[in-house]
Amino acid sequence: MKKNRKLIFLALLVSLGLVMGLFESMIPLPVPFPGARLGLSNIVVLVSIVVFGYKEGLVVATLKSLILMLVTGAVSSFMFSFAGALLSAIGMILAHKYLSKYISLIGVSEIGSFFHNFGQVLMASLILQNKMIFAYLPFLLLLGIFTGYFVGLASIYVVKNLETNFKEIKR
Repeated sequence: MKKNRKLIFLALLVSLGLVMGLFESMIPLPVPFPGARLGLSNIVVLVSIVVFGYKEGLVVATLKSLILMLVTGAVSSFMFSFAGALLSAIGMILAHKYLSKYISLIGVSEIGSFFHNFGQVLMASLILQNKMIFAYLPFLLLLGIFTGYFVGLASIYVVKNLETNFKEIKR
């Protein structure tokens, strides 16, 4: 029964990440950076990594990107989204595994934000076959400082609540 509860909760996290991803795509940001988003759905990925484990966090990040592409039909943006989500999840996993003694979830989120932006720009550079697209990276990283902070802060509260109320489904 414990395994079924865990799978159900992970499915709910993927669904929540999907809804948050759809919602944030509708929010216009007051910055002139195309493709810039708040990264709210990364809260779900970070929470999955911390509460359920590294493999589960990677699965949630992958499924969130894949299902979001299927729901929106935005196949062309899937490559950017998936590269960012995959590198971000891997970065957050490594940061949580090796640096959690030294940094909080805000720091882990900031590292994830960096890798998400880097992954998207790297994918754009590969697709466009143009290295000059990396000139866009500092602007995304600057915005990512603020969004990464918010994602980390929100994740701290969510993780604290989940660990308090759902001890029996953890790992």
